[in-house]
Amino acid sequence: MSTTKNYAGIADEHAKLETSKIVLIPVPYDGTSTWQKGADKGPEALLEASRNMETYDIETDTEVFKQGIYLADSIDEKESPKAVVKTMHTTVKDYIKRNKFVTVVGGEHSASIGTIRAFSELYEDLTVIHIDAHADMRKEYNGSKYNHACTAYEASQTTNLIQVGIRSMDVLEKTVMDEEKTFFAHQMIQDEYWIDNVIDACTENVFITFDLDALDPSIFPGTGTPEPGGLFWYETMDFLKRLFEETNVVGFDLMELCPIEGDKTSEFLAAKLYYKMLSYKFQGQEVEEDYNNTYAAKDKAGLGKLKDNDKD
Repeated sequence: MSTTKNYAGIADEHAKLETSKIVLIPVPYDGTSTWQKGADKGPEALLEASRNMETYDIETDTEVFKQGIYLADSIDEKESPKAVVKTMHTTVKDYIKRNKFVTVVGGEHSASIGTIRAFSELYEDLTVIHIDAHADMRKEYNGSKYNHACTAYEASQTTNLIQVGIRSMDVLEKTVMDEEKTFFAHQMIQDEYWIDNVIDACTENVFITFDLDALDPSIFPGTGTPEPGGLFWYETMDFLKRLFEETNVVGFDLMELCPIEGDKTSEFLAAKLYYKMLSYKFQGQEVEEDYNNTYAAKDKAGLGKLKDNDKD
């Protein structure tokens, strides 16, 4: 029996923590955004849209929800941006250690600092694919290094950071950016091999942090900082499908959904995008009737091995 409290209204048998391969963590936070507010309403809007979405994916011929999708408690930390990052770090790290494929839905992008920190501590040779309209490479902004404008800076110091779709930045961000691993939107449109080049630059394990303003505002207006010249649906699907096929994606987040009152376009697209990414990840994997939290099961799920000192 389906229940509305679960992701996509799936039946309880597919939504239990113990038997689910996938964990979805909502982060209704909007503490440092500097223009349009409302990203704190993004997670609930995506969840509501998911409950009105077909759960059979035509392209992959799968029903990925049968792998189990556990809807975790929302991260409702509001004390400070630093506190949000700390809570994200500890929460995500805990679920990774439980051998789950961890996903996050936000909420403003600053929360991803904590998420990326957890993945980088637990996975060797981590590449972070940062899909965004904005570089987010400031070391600090408005007196804080936990600002949405700083999302990618720490990752640039601790991981193999690859940035995709960038079309807005401050000139000072060029001083810390690796331009050989930055794929600017105006160059991508002229380069038929950009997907190949991104994949060639990846290491063993990949985490995707997806700021939804990377998408063109003509198909995705519901974000706090819309920028013209963004990605469209099928080129995004081509890119993501190849990432999941050719690298070991160990987790992802979707951030910066800012719902527009009276227009459900953006939240439904975000819900569909989230489900497509799961469908690509688990395509070809059988549903395990008796899934258990062992490292053997983790390896079957294709999540890879944790760093030796973090297996306890």
